Amino acid sequence: MSASLFPTRRVGDVTITAISDGYLAVGLDALSNIDPADVRRMQDEAGITDPAAVHINGYLVRTCGRTVLIDAGAGGIRQWGGHLGANLRKAGVDPSGVDAILLTHAHPDHVGGLIAPSGEAAFPNAELVVHHDEIAFWQDDGHLSRASERARGNFQVARQVFDGYRDRLRVVDAGEVLPAITAMPLPGHTAGHTGYRLDAGADSLLVWGDIVHFPQLQVARPQVSIAFDQDAQLAAATRSRLLDVVATERLLVAGMHLAEAGFARITRKGAGHGLVYDG
Repeated sequence: MSASLFPTRRVGDVTITAISDGYLAVGLDALSNIDPADVRRMQDEAGITDPAAVHINGYLVRTCGRTVLIDAGAGGIRQWGGHLGANLRKAGVDPSGVDAILLTHAHPDHVGGLIAPSGEAAFPNAELVVHHDEIAFWQDDGHLSRASERARGNFQVARQVFDGYRDRLRVVDAGEVLPAITAMPLPGHTAGHTGYRLDAGADSLLVWGDIVHFPQLQVARPQVSIAFDQDAQLAAATRSRLLDVVATERLLVAGMHLAEAGFARITRKGAGHGLVYDG
């Protein structure tokens, strides 16, 4: 098989492919700033058959002779996802052939796939690129001591990943991280939550990480937050601002919790926004 069997777009001479890791289940009680009746109605209108299912994407990028992965899925942690490795192989990519992994952030459903069941790094030849605020947060013992029991597990996963790639860890801020790829801090969901913008020729695309978990809800109502947000108010402000930017620029977007279609555009819809899957 090849990447052409998965949702794929070209940005100039850069190719980006949505690689599904599968799904995780999120209770709708994790959402705030929305009436449960509105959740049900909006999901019904969008044709959502499993309202608690959240899709997990990773993105395979081929640029300037490099094979790059943006996030690595959940890897089966907590019975979430776990299909990214097999789907990468179906796309013709062996994990040993990935030479860089760009993290949007270090929640388990984005980094779980970085560690093999043996405990070894699942991508033995890849450098791991992470925003410095993300590293600082998960390595802070003060934050760990104040975390809930469930959240402490997230710290353990993040630290295991950082330790597993410690010899190949590159800490970044905003700006170019690889040719044609720029890191774009999008704080709120986590301290170092980062998008990656691809620009090549006249074409552009933004991989926006976890700007939304429930696209059909949060694009229309950016004030809707999820319990996983470290700073819900900042996350909502970042989401609202970014939706306006993306709609104004007519920018193609990719997101870790968009549907399996993988790519979408944000439209103006009255005083707000709508989402249309691309393809």
